[in-house]
Amino acid sequence: MVSMKDIARQCDVSVATVSKALNNRGDISRETKKRICQIAKEMGYLPNSSARALKTNHTYNLGVLFVDEANSGLTHSYFSHVLDSFRLEAEERGYDITFISKHAGREVLSYYEHSQYRGVDGVVAACVDFEADEVRELINGNIPVVTIDYVFDNRTCILSDNVYGMEELVTYIVGRGHRKIAYIHGADSSVTQNRLESFFRTMERLGVEVNEEYVREGVYHSPDVSARLTDELLALQDRPTCIIYPDDFSCIGGINVIENHGLSIPDDISVAGYDGQRIAQVIEPRITTYRQNAEEVGRTAARKLIEMIEQPKSALIERVVVKGELVQGKSVLECK
Repeated sequence: MVSMKDIARQCDVSVATVSKALNNRGDISRETKKRICQIAKEMGYLPNSSARALKTNHTYNLGVLFVDEANSGLTHSYFSHVLDSFRLEAEERGYDITFISKHAGREVLSYYEHSQYRGVDGVVAACVDFEADEVRELINGNIPVVTIDYVFDNRTCILSDNVYGMEELVTYIVGRGHRKIAYIHGADSSVTQNRLESFFRTMERLGVEVNEEYVREGVYHSPDVSARLTDELLALQDRPTCIIYPDDFSCIGGINVIENHGLSIPDDISVAGYDGQRIAQVIEPRITTYRQNAEEVGRTAARKLIEMIEQPKSALIERVVVKGELVQGKSVLECK
């Protein structure tokens, strides 16, 4: 293994100078730094992460806690983009990623214990049961944590603006003349609560009465559950003219059932999704949806977490709200 001493000998400089160059210190010339880094690369030098951790008191490793109820893992259409953007931003800033679980070999650990075991500098928590005791333990521990779409008083949170998003979507649908609007929402969570409250508030503001039979609890990212609930809505004597789904992927389950009933979208019934994933714009008709800015959510989470790690005395506890945009699509017909 190539050492800094080997590089110093090859460059005819001191080990201290090599260290300054490889750590991007500013007290040596740019030319010297460039030459040393180039020679180190040619020699195949790789820094020792353990030695770096001892010297800096940082492992440059970020934990990711992600456990979704549908067990879709990294195929989750929204959070896969959030976490990939988080990873890219972290890597650009010199950090690696470790997924946090309850296992270390055969030993069962809490999330907090696993974070300590892996020696992560901080953790981002997304799409997890934030009310669970093991999550609360992590939140109340001494490891920096940033949450996504869930607010704790003592932690920075990155929020997709679900209130604004639902308001935009409902306003557009009502503006197209719809009054019989059904909403299949996700399971209970802060995201669901925000969207539900915004749905009811916007309908009230626009003077549209909500039929309680039209509001059904589903599951995020589950076409099967949405299909079953769509079947129930279509069986109503006074069925809705438009159905809003918890996400674009779930919307596809509803679309299949509607077509199996011999109905046409949007001529016979309109549909709308949420999230704004690519799949919504490659099927016919293109789904009307609200595109969340997953990339900005992920990158912001990484920036804020690293700021807490590197500037612990000045980093603020914040609620950062990231807006998205309405995508009109072709699945909501004007209702006359």
